[in-house]
Amino acid sequence: MSYLDFSPPSYRAASSDLTISISPLGLVELADEEFEVHGPRLNRYSLNWAMYLGHHWGYRREQGEMQIAVNYYRAFNDFLARFTFGKGVHFRSPKSTEAIVPDRLERVWEIDNNKMRVLLEMAQQGGISGDCFVKVAYEEAWTDSAGRFHPGRVRILPMNSSFCFPEFHPHDRTRLLRFKQKYRFWGTSLEGTRQVFTYTEILTDDVIEEYINDELIDSRPNPLGVIPVVHIPNIPVSGSPWGLSDAHDIITINRSYNEISTDVADIINYHASPVTVIVGAKASNLEKGAKKVWGGLPKDAQVFNLEGGAQGIDGALKYLELLKRSMHEMMNIPETALGQVQPISNTSGVALSIQYQPLMNRWSQKVAQYGAGLEKINELILLNLAVKEPETFLYNPDLDGPIKSGQLTRLDPNDPLTYVTYAQFPQPLPLDKLIVLNEIQSKISLGLESKEGALRALGEEFPEEKLAEIRQELRDDATADGALQLLKIQIQKEIMDMTGMMPGPDGNSAIPMQPTMLGDGDVMGDGIMGPPNEETIKDPVTQETEGIEKQGEASIREQLVTEAYGTKIPQRRAVDKE
Repeated sequence: MSYLDFSPPSYRAASSDLTISISPLGLVELADEEFEVHGPRLNRYSLNWAMYLGHHWGYRREQGEMQIAVNYYRAFNDFLARFTFGKGVHFRSPKSTEAIVPDRLERVWEIDNNKMRVLLEMAQQGGISGDCFVKVAYEEAWTDSAGRFHPGRVRILPMNSSFCFPEFHPHDRTRLLRFKQKYRFWGTSLEGTRQVFTYTEILTDDVIEEYINDELIDSRPNPLGVIPVVHIPNIPVSGSPWGLSDAHDIITINRSYNEISTDVADIINYHASPVTVIVGAKASNLEKGAKKVWGGLPKDAQVFNLEGGAQGIDGALKYLELLKRSMHEMMNIPETALGQVQPISNTSGVALSIQYQPLMNRWSQKVAQYGAGLEKINELILLNLAVKEPETFLYNPDLDGPIKSGQLTRLDPNDPLTYVTYAQFPQPLPLDKLIVLNEIQSKISLGLESKEGALRALGEEFPEEKLAEIRQELRDDATADGALQLLKIQIQKEIMDMTGMMPGPDGNSAIPMQPTMLGDGDVMGDGIMGPPNEETIKDPVTQETEGIEKQGEASIREQLVTEAYGTKIPQRRAVDKE
């Protein structure tokens, strides 16, 4: 076999039960025992994916007949995915590993992978199928055909749940004993023909095996010692390893909504053009049209339109509204979340909180599930780095931030604490910044909150870096103010030397110098007023201490002079004659 061309699966509605046939790339052939274990969930996946892709009808109507499919199923799933992951996820680590671990995770998630794309793909797979499988694998460095070098990286790969066949411990459904990935793909045979192949990968703690059409093509030891796959049940079911889809319960309601909407559309279309009834005249002599005038009708002739039957759809419209409201209630999503306008200005904050409380309860459940899964993914990321890039476990002063007391400069790959991380989801609902600031200010004034904690409460992802930025800006401002003050003092001194008068507070008026200003001052420049004597002579220790202080003062003085006067003589710009 030569080059294998991978192709993504295509989904389509196949039968009245709306199962998806991924043909010919599809759901692979399973053994009887495999189908007994995995068949029900695969059928459930098919039904949910069919609904998401808009295949709500098990049959197709006659050509020209309307067939409405209002896809509330997809709208609800997409909304929950954006609501949960739209603001990203922040990762933290224990204080001892904080100098190294967050930076390494940021590199893997942001640089090696597209973090937001991965998160939304995880949310989509889990929200629709009910189960999210994520594989963490190391991609070795390689050089492409153009000679460009691509360094090694850690890949975070959300998988198609329909291609995943895990085997759990019989007494611990969170522990994987064996994991099989199996799917079909289009490839090119040695003869140059296109055909469908079946790819199978089997993972255990010890071995990784790959098969093409049941033929072993590679077998190698597992360098990690664990199966690099994380399973996240979307909505857990007690006693079952599998999860449930977000919108599985509204499938029947959404289909009924579409059927009744189609019936209402048929009624409206039928009565949109009223039937004209003519009594006592020949219809062949009468032309229909907006600007047609009929005349010459017999005396007793009558012309009228039949009353439309569309008045009877009021009940159907109310029923549609009931179905829509039921879907929102089942999903715990208020109607305003999908764009329905309401006078929010007249709604108090407490009322809004009550309105969105069911949605926040669902959000909390998803955060608990996916938060635990993301922490396991981070553990596999760090394990890959420990095996493939052990140098990343060392503190790099050139790349990492300043190290603090209690933080490690070297991570121990055998220490379980090294792989501990915490996933934090920002609040999805908008916050009144003014109210939050007032609360934080009150806590800070009472000594109940730190500046770092305040930044974290305001949604700052990297509060330490932000504090360092603020402190540096304050130092720069202080230096600039000092340089300006230095210039003012120098100008005042020049005025005093030239006029013998001291500038007034307004900078214009002048006042005579006082005699005391002309007395013995700091003659020696050592901070001692007047000439030195026995009482003013300091001991060596004091002199050494003050010498260190003067070095710091000299450094500050140098900064002030540089800020005030620059580092070189200003140059005249040459005129560009062109």
